[in-house]
Amino acid sequence: MLFRSLVAATALFAATSAFGPAFAQEATPQAGDRPDIAAGAAQFIKPTNAERTQVLVGFLTTLGFTPEIQTFEGGNQATGPMEGANVVVTVGQGDKDIVLTAHYDAVKLRDGTLSQGIVDNVGSVMAMMEAAKTLDMALEGQPVAHRFVFVFTDQEELGLLGAKAFLEKHGKDRIAAVINADVAAYGQTVMYGENNGPQSAFVLETLRGLCAERGFDCMPYPTYPPSDDRAFSAAGVPVVSMGTQDAVGAHQMWLAFNGGKDNGLKEGFVPPVFQRIHTTDDKLSYLKGVDVARFGLFIADLGLALDKKLVEIQAKDAAVAAETAPAAPATTPGGE
Repeated sequence: MLFRSLVAATALFAATSAFGPAFAQEATPQAGDRPDIAAGAAQFIKPTNAERTQVLVGFLTTLGFTPEIQTFEGGNQATGPMEGANVVVTVGQGDKDIVLTAHYDAVKLRDGTLSQGIVDNVGSVMAMMEAAKTLDMALEGQPVAHRFVFVFTDQEELGLLGAKAFLEKHGKDRIAAVINADVAAYGQTVMYGENNGPQSAFVLETLRGLCAERGFDCMPYPTYPPSDDRAFSAAGVPVVSMGTQDAVGAHQMWLAFNGGKDNGLKEGFVPPVFQRIHTTDDKLSYLKGVDVARFGLFIADLGLALDKKLVEIQAKDAAVAAETAPAAPATTPGGE
């Protein structure tokens, strides 16, 4: 997750002083933890992002996918030119795509080492792989109208460069909707942003319906911290960005970004999650495998719900077009 919003928020604190049936499957794993997810997340703890790329490719291959590595010229003023690598897998078939994104790169710390990047953003990567595996199995007996394209982006921390490179390469014409996940290593409160433009209204409507269907604690943020979603919304693509936390942490973050001058938080208070990410404290001990799995299944169900919603929208638009189309001119016998 980009960190500049936290800096701005901290400055603000100081200044102000103050839908019926389930789709993929029930989004609640069996009781107990998921040690496989924790063990998988540990493998991402590497000294370079290039090594994290290879870990990701290995996982996806083991799951039976054929990942495509799409390289791009990245880097920024601080790093200089630096090759990046998005990793893409596709599930299902269709003329339009529902794109699911999570960045797998970790931020370089001031001492030159790489953050473990578990909260930001290995937890989301593991959830997305859980979603990809679930959808791959679900689609064997359930036809859908869209492809599900999972894009694990690189260099999000350098300015959303992987997401921008994906859009530049593929364009936006095939993209019907985007689901982005960032900061989702623990907690069962689903946070989501509402600040991605009017084109995203149907995505939010579908998400809210699924939250009610599942009985999930879902918290809308009028202002939500930026992630890869901003690259898509800037291009006019429907998108939602989501994350998870424990309920207290989610409320604290909501107040920090949306509570205004009288948010009730102590002067200079920074939500704990923002004290962890982009530091040496972003570590494996925070990850809860059962929460990650739960979120992954929720993502899969949201993808299927969006597929259904888009079909309904298309059918409604076609019906409206038919009703408003001018009537064919009447003809008389003999062509007169």
